[in-house]
Amino acid sequence: MSSTYALSPAWKIVLLDMGLSPDVVLCRAALPADQFARGPVRLSVDDYHTLWRALEEEAGPALPLMVARALSVEAFDPPLFAATCCPDLHRAAARIAEFKPLIGPMQLDVQQTATALSLTVIWPNGIHPPGCLGQVELLFWVALARLTTRVEVQPAMMSAPVLPADPAGFRAYLGVDIIEAPHWSVTFRDRDARRPFLTANEPMWDFFCPELRRRLSGLGQNATLVDRVRASLLEALPAGDATMGAVARKLAVSTRTLQRRLKREGTTFQGLLADTRELLARHYLKSTEMPAAEISLLLGYDDPNSFSRAFHAWTGSTPETVRAATRLLLVQ
Repeated sequence: MSSTYALSPAWKIVLLDMGLSPDVVLCRAALPADQFARGPVRLSVDDYHTLWRALEEEAGPALPLMVARALSVEAFDPPLFAATCCPDLHRAAARIAEFKPLIGPMQLDVQQTATALSLTVIWPNGIHPPGCLGQVELLFWVALARLTTRVEVQPAMMSAPVLPADPAGFRAYLGVDIIEAPHWSVTFRDRDARRPFLTANEPMWDFFCPELRRRLSGLGQNATLVDRVRASLLEALPAGDATMGAVARKLAVSTRTLQRRLKREGTTFQGLLADTRELLARHYLKSTEMPAAEISLLLGYDDPNSFSRAFHAWTGSTPETVRAATRLLLVQ
């Protein structure tokens, strides 16, 4: 089982649809400002739970209902989107149970009888999710059933160890009261669990399946920091704030941690800064008519001569020579 939670950039869509500012939420959770700008990332249990507490502080106790109402197919990660390709809720539950480790450190227990489908979300011992997160996990299934069938499906029963602060609002959405019990569980009548999904698409599932299984097998691999630093520098250089301290603050790590992790990945901040400056310099020289003095300012140099010396160290040529060679190639 994974020890981290997946966080998709698609969550930015959900937050905006709920009227929340992603930047404010990330700041409140003390998470990196580029968290939603990168591809899918995985957060530690503590960071992910802190994010949900920050969301609840911003949105209030109605957060789980807001999330359920804002969910849409375009906001789903591949494991969840693949579930919409299933023929019904029975099959969707089985598929999500298989790939639940891609989503977070929990399991989905699926129990089917002749009359009902019961789904229970189980966290490992020692992990106690915020109440709002547990409630969202349960409301997701109701939202999924309604989204895929276009029917206002109501669960037969829902239980949770943490009850909502607004029981009337939840009752209005669900059609039933959430009862207090040790487990996070939702039960659907069999007739509702077998309602055909209008989104059923087995060829699409065949497309997703190999990639999901590859992700499942590679779940323990560590993400690289190098690309995140490069992306931060591409934004920071034209703004004139490409210091190590500024980049470390954006990535929510200390400068010492940033140096140590980059060294572990075989590089240094200064090396990445030089590489990024060279990349941008070549881009500006080939794609624009900006003079070298202006380019040097965009790259964070106070003196054009310093830029020229650095460019010669990178390429063995002057900026003017590279620009002239580019023009010659275009003419030919």
